[in-house]
Amino acid sequence: MMAMRLGSTLTAVALILACGSVAAQTRQPARGPAPAGGDHLLYIGTYDGTIHILDELTEAKVGDIKLTTGIPRSLTLSQSRTKFYVLDSTLEKIEVIDIPTRTSLTSFTLSEGNKRVRIRGLQVDPLERFLILMTRPATKHIDRWEIGDLSLQLYDLAQKKVTRTIPWPRGEEREFVTIRFSPDGKLLYFFGDDVLILETQDFTEVDTWALSRPIESGLGRVTFGPVDDFNDDAGFFTGLFTIQDPVQNRRIMGLGRVNLVGKSIDFTPIGPAEGVGFSMARDRKRGYGLLQQIGRFEFWTFDVEQRKLVSRTAFEGRPRMALRVSSNGKLLYVFQAGATIDVYDSTSYKLLRTIEMTADQTTNLFILPRK
Repeated sequence: MMAMRLGSTLTAVALILACGSVAAQTRQPARGPAPAGGDHLLYIGTYDGTIHILDELTEAKVGDIKLTTGIPRSLTLSQSRTKFYVLDSTLEKIEVIDIPTRTSLTSFTLSEGNKRVRIRGLQVDPLERFLILMTRPATKHIDRWEIGDLSLQLYDLAQKKVTRTIPWPRGEEREFVTIRFSPDGKLLYFFGDDVLILETQDFTEVDTWALSRPIESGLGRVTFGPVDDFNDDAGFFTGLFTIQDPVQNRRIMGLGRVNLVGKSIDFTPIGPAEGVGFSMARDRKRGYGLLQQIGRFEFWTFDVEQRKLVSRTAFEGRPRMALRVSSNGKLLYVFQAGATIDVYDSTSYKLLRTIEMTADQTTNLFILPRK
């Protein structure tokens, strides 16, 4: 009887160990040759107050850029791709980083005395003459804080000071706003229900793009979703947009490409709308989406040229993820929410390995050529 119990126990233990082994195998990186993502450099801001630089070929840290302003909240890349404009974690300081030399050029704040000015957003002039900052001041009195109005301010990079306040287009103050420059810096596109187009000398309205009108009769207006212009031509951006079916009240998602100068959208419906991120490969042939819901994580593959969804693949995700495509398009980098970057094969979606960093990430991941 004892032998039977012992045998049953050993069998149960063996089954538990076997199941555990299978479960562990599903979480382990795929074995075999380890393809590289390309020969570029990866830049990402971290909580240790530096921008970490990783070699894409070896996936090892090859340097960092020490920030004088502390923890970076965001990095904004110049159109020339030679500078980062870094907004710090307090939203009060901006630092300019020269990427080729990995040095800090200057920094500034609009706060002084008992007045704190929070920078809610920034855009860099393509010619790097100035920044447009969306700011809100808060003045500390003896018994209270007085919160000021949101404003758009022009910070002259040569004079190193705010030289003017830009009136809100049509007098309509916005809590959140998306603005973009034309590639030559002569026009500013102010996105709302419609797109108001301003010249950048006196910031007066010179044109309007009636974006609120449906692109075809019987359809709703196009609403922008996650976009990626990192690998696109200047003045263009590609992403996942939605339209509302006015009859059935269904939200339909599609691939779209915006031409700012031409004031046009090339939109192709692909199915019901879902909350999917979007990142485009450097050759613009493939796009990749990241669906993240509680207990449900999927990679989506898009044929950008044919404007269609190719596949959806479930995978074991992690809390709060972002996605970048490697410089050669062979790998997908899943990052954010920690000190690791998971590396996936862009064809099989197998987890190949995990890059271990020495500090938690705070900003987006930039993939730039070696200088």
